[in-house]
This record gives sequence, structure tokens and C-alpha cells, in this order.
Amino acid sequence: MAGRNVEKMASIDAQLRLLAPGKVSEDDKLVEYDALLLDRFLDILQDLHGQDIRETVQECYELSAEYEGKHDPSILEELGKVITSLDPGDSIVVTKSFSHMLSLANLAEEVQIAYRRRIKLKKGDFADESSATTESDIEETLKRLVGPLKKSPEEVFDSLKNQTVDLVLTAHPTQSVRRSLLQKHGRIRNCLTQLYAKDITPDDKQELDEALQREIQAAFRTDEIRRNPPTPQDEMRAGMSYFHETIWKGVPKFLRRVDTALKNIGINERIPYNAPLIQFSSWMGGDRDGNPRVTPEVTRDVCLLARMMAANLYFSQIEDLMFELSMWRCSDELRVRADELHRSSRKDAKHYIEFWKQIPPNEPYRVILGDVRDKLYNTRERARYLLANGISDIPEEATFTNVEQFLEPLELCYRSLCACGDRPIADGSLLDFLRT
Repeated sequence: MAGRNVEKMASIDAQLRLLAPGKVSEDDKLVEYDALLLDRFLDILQDLHGQDIRETVQECYELSAEYEGKHDPSILEELGKVITSLDPGDSIVVTKSFSHMLSLANLAEEVQIAYRRRIKLKKGDFADESSATTESDIEETLKRLVGPLKKSPEEVFDSLKNQTVDLVLTAHPTQSVRRSLLQKHGRIRNCLTQLYAKDITPDDKQELDEALQREIQAAFRTDEIRRNPPTPQDEMRAGMSYFHETIWKGVPKFLRRVDTALKNIGINERIPYNAPLIQFSSWMGGDRDGNPRVTPEVTRDVCLLARMMAANLYFSQIEDLMFELSMWRCSDELRVRADELHRSSRKDAKHYIEFWKQIPPNEPYRVILGDVRDKLYNTRERARYLLANGISDIPEEATFTNVEQFLEPLELCYRSLCACGDRPIADGSLLDFLRT
């Protein structure tokens, strides 16, 4: 096993040297990405199912590639003989192997596309718009509006503030790839991307290669097929996973890029945090158009589940915001609120990891955010108990029941920071939190 690891690391070194910038084309990179993933998978296949299965898969792979190039019927006939000679158990393994290899090939292509986009971005070459990133498209679009299309920067800014893109999440019970596999595929992509990064150390390289092998094996060992049809609640959980994995961090990053693009055309204002530039809607658990499984009880469960998951996402970040807003200087408006909350707040809350003791009055922003954290905690727990038991002993007035209640203390913190000359701080994590 040690000898094989040495050979693998030598293989990675050789591939990395081949992939040095300027020495190979983008298509060559795709070939190398694909070859590395295939090599790692075949090693895993041999460890799990033996040398004979590996050789069979390799033979089928090579015959298929040869037929694709020559279209010789005799090659196809030979491939058919190899496949029909397998016993049922081996045929299942070979079939699953090719399904897995196809997924790995798709991942290699995704990494290659991302690499190509990064190169285009660095060069500023947007002639091929399909290869430009979304962020680059923003800046190029705004420049075209104020350039060839003769729109003023102020017109562009006003239009952006007043337009809305509403993205509607809907359920897809026929989604062929399970969420477990999607997450593993994401980690394979990340490992492959990091392996070919510049300035990677030998130790990092070895650890990434081991992580890559683990994820490839875990994906291969995971059942690709759902054995039970998903319920509307399952579909809601799957939909919310997109928020957790991509949208949650992606939206504030995207809006910051819009701010930067506006600055580059002469607008020094940011898109207001309450401007509905992007918003999200959902049909999951509420679509009664021919779905007999969506009942009033299901819709109630889905709404409670969404509320619980949303409160949990905000709760996961509120302590980071409390750490950041450690300032003592604040507006009179915020000081009065903080003093009221300090007098009425609990003395300690041992179920919190940080700030579990009463926050001192000379940290007014933390006092305000501590109250927000308490209500987020109660909102999450009340939804959890209602979902599980139908009742909760947490009163509704101790929770957030609408967006305005949630935004009000955050807006107060934002106004106070701006009034005290701390606008750059307000436009940091707090602005991202408000936008999210």
C-alpha cells in the first residue's frame, strides 16, 4: 500500500508539472483532471472488488473509447462479448462503476470550466460571454449601459434599486442524484481544484489526494437510487439545503460585487439592504395542483420546518456579529434601547456557547444583538416543538413572527454606526446580515 501511495504522489507531481500555466491548453487540462480521477477510482475499485473487476472495467472503457474513434462494428461486438460473459453480481459492479466514472468525468469538466472562467477573468477577456463569470457580466453590463447605450450612472442605479428578480424554488421528486451524493461530488470538486492550485506544498498535496480518494470511495459506496419516494417535507429539506450550501453566502457576495461594479461607473452608494434586487419564493409543500399528498397539515409542517431552518441559519451567524460589533460609542436612540434591554435581560444563559453571561451595558451593540439572538433561539425552538408535538411552551411574543420585527433592531444598529462615523463597519458583516 505504501508503494502505491508513492506511485500516486509521483503521478500527481507529473500531472501538476504538465498543468503548469502556459504549457498546456484548456482541453489538455480536462484530460488530466479526468485521468487523475479515473486513476484514483480504478485503484479503489481494485481494493474493493479485486484485480479482475478492475481489468474488466478498463477493457470495457478502452473498447468503448476505441469504438468512438473508429466506429468499427467488430469492436462493438467484442465489447458485447465482454459484458455478456459477466455473472450478474459482476455486471452490477461494472455497471455501477461506469455510472460513477461518468459522474467523475462531469466533475472534471466542471472544474475545467471554472478554471477557464478564472483565466478569462484575470485576462479581462470577455469576448466569449459564455465563459465570463456572473460577477464579470455585472461589471461589463453596467459599462455597456453607460457607454454604448448612453445611460447615466444615476439611471442605472435607480433601475437596479427598483427591479426584482424572484427565484422560485420548486420540488423535483424525480431528481436523479441524491443530496448525499451531491455533497460528496462537491467535495471531490473542491479537492481537485485545490490539487491544481499554485504554491501547494507536498504535504498539502498528499492530504488532498487522500481526501480525494476518500470522497470518491464514499460516493461509489453510496446508493444512487432513492428506495423510498420523498415526502413534501423531504423536498422542503432538500430545497433548503441549497440555501445552506450556496445561496446563503452567495447572495451577499453577489450584491457586494454589484456595489463594486456601481462604484466603477461612478456611483459611490451601495444598493440599499432593503432593495428587493433578489428575492426567493417556494412552491414546496404548498403546490396543490394535482398533488394529493399536499394537505393543509403538510403545508403547516413545511412552513414550520422552513421557519426553524431559517432561524437556525441566522442563529449560526449572530454570535459572529456580536463579536464584531464590540464598540461602545453609539447613538442616543440605541443607548436608550440597550439600557432598557440590559435591565430586563436574563443574568445568564448556559445553553449559549459565547456571551452566556449578561452582557455589560458598555457594550450596547452586543446588548441589542443579544436580544436578537434570544428571540432567534426561541423562534427556532418554538418551531421545533410545534413541528414535533403540535404544542410549545415558548410564547409567541418571545419569538420573531415577521421580517419587520427581525430587521428593526438590526437597522437600529446600522443607523447608530453610521451616525457615529462608523459607516465602514456598518457596511461590513452587518450589511451582509441585513441583505441576507
